Amino acid sequence: MSDTEGPFFLGLDEDPSGPCDIVILPVPLEISVSYGGGTENGPRACLEASSQVELYDPLLPSELPCGALIRTEKEWGSDAPSLREQLDSIRSYVEPWMDEGVFPIVLGGEHGILLPIVEAIRSHPKISSMGDLTIVQVDAHADLRDELNGERLSHGTVIRRSLDEGVGRVIQIGTRAYSEEEASLIEADDRIEAWFARDLLGISDGRLVWEEMIESISGIGGPVWLTFDVDGLDGSLVPDTGTPVPGGLSHWAAVEIIEGLFAGGAEVIGADVNEIVPGEDRLTQFSAALIATKILAAHIASRS
Repeated sequence: MSDTEGPFFLGLDEDPSGPCDIVILPVPLEISVSYGGGTENGPRACLEASSQVELYDPLLPSELPCGALIRTEKEWGSDAPSLREQLDSIRSYVEPWMDEGVFPIVLGGEHGILLPIVEAIRSHPKISSMGDLTIVQVDAHADLRDELNGERLSHGTVIRRSLDEGVGRVIQIGTRAYSEEEASLIEADDRIEAWFARDLLGISDGRLVWEEMIESISGIGGPVWLTFDVDGLDGSLVPDTGTPVPGGLSHWAAVEIIEGLFAGGAEVIGADVNEIVPGEDRLTQFSAALIATKILAAHIASRS
């Protein structure tokens, strides 16, 4: 399945026929975007930008790949006429990689890619019940609407639909743009743990709340999927993403979240980095490539 023509993640040489420890899955879905478009070009732009990311990470004893075998798969594509059929196609694309021996990193594509990922996770050997799964969501938005613009499978509903699939816990980090409907659900559903950007990054109590959040994610037990919407970062770092929102996470805050999650007791079984939209200044796709690289490095470090 590998695309031997690339681009390959981090610009590394790859063996498309051999085994791999980490698989990069580009999913350029763009069908339910509600504001700025361009996610269909995001995964390739992120892969191209990743070739300019430095390979050294202080978590690791040597430069990436640090002994790991990385494979970049040929990007997903589908001509299916409906959104549901497109999502089914994504599920079929990612499902073979839901395995103990491989760590998948999915590059999106709009955040709607998470629903077929969650559906595919049902087959993962570490999942005996969907109630065992925790989703850690870095995102400016809650994505808890029941529908958005009349669509129940939208990027803006994907966490609501994931809960409908039986996911046991969702930890939201950096939320700062949400509706009254979503605020009510956060308050009512004890499966949702929300760490709002205003509390985490506020001037008066921000540091204390931040430390509580890091303690919370470091204490997670059981399987975890990390979903990282790049608009969780401050809008100045991702100006071309579909809905950039001021008041978000700095790059170093994102690094601390990722490192804290992988260093804790949870078993992170995979991750997605989504809502990547390339811009002429290349900042958005480069920011996304940095996040994906940090996830990869933190995973390798957690296995050593």
